[in-house]
Amino acid sequence: MTTAQLRPPPPAAATAPAIAFLPAATIHDDETFYPETDGEPLPDGQRQAPLYRAIVSTLEAHFRSRPNTSVNGNTFIYYEQGNPRRHVSPDCYVAFAVDVPAILARNTYRMWEVGKAPDFALEIASETTATADTGHKVSLYAVIGFGELWLYDATGGTFYGFALEGRYLGADGAYHPIQMHRAADGMIWGHSRALGLDLCWVEGRLRFYDPARGEWLRNFEETIAELGTERSARANAESELGTERSARADAEAQLGTERTVRANAEARVAELEAELRRLQGTAD
Repeated sequence: MTTAQLRPPPPAAATAPAIAFLPAATIHDDETFYPETDGEPLPDGQRQAPLYRAIVSTLEAHFRSRPNTSVNGNTFIYYEQGNPRRHVSPDCYVAFAVDVPAILARNTYRMWEVGKAPDFALEIASETTATADTGHKVSLYAVIGFGELWLYDATGGTFYGFALEGRYLGADGAYHPIQMHRAADGMIWGHSRALGLDLCWVEGRLRFYDPARGEWLRNFEETIAELGTERSARANAESELGTERSARADAEAQLGTERTVRANAEARVAELEAELRRLQGTAD
């Protein structure tokens, strides 16, 4: 995809202050219990789960080598200390410059400990969540301080009324729209300054494009397929190598046989020459 000529200048985004990580052993709960789950099944889990897994796994793989980066989703983010009711659970979120081991030790994201809100959040449309996603969650996420909020509807607009939209948090504490584009083939895309990636709605799927490298991020299915192709190619190469080794062994065996025949022939010639010399000496 060539998008450089279409992409507008990225909007200014609020910059999170630098934070000092606290060792996990020094963090205390003030005796408040913060559950890891509410024990309830996820709304429309059968519809959203495959989309959620593809999105989170793709971003996890992309940011795996970037230090102090947390990629997660459908886990609790607590934003008010001492009040376990004050939590949100985006379908996907990404936080940079955070103490990942401390977050994993808690198994929840507690903003007063982490020191900041996630930089990116994404909600996936469904019948039961669409109203909240486009309504009070937008204002709530702005108050909490999510750097960007993206809304993705795999159906193309059945639940949200649009396929894909993005918002960035301005210095005024409110969300402002990220410019979206529609390609001739129906692809809808916009640029996430937080992630440094283009988010693209492509025939119902959410794909990520890295404009710096000029390549699409591979999702889990594509990675598995590529791995299978590589394994098949390796197996074929090993089979060919085995065939070459077998042919070489046969050739070496044939060469050995020829050398043996030649040595035997040379030995026989030497015997005959010796016998000839002996007979000539006798005759003299």
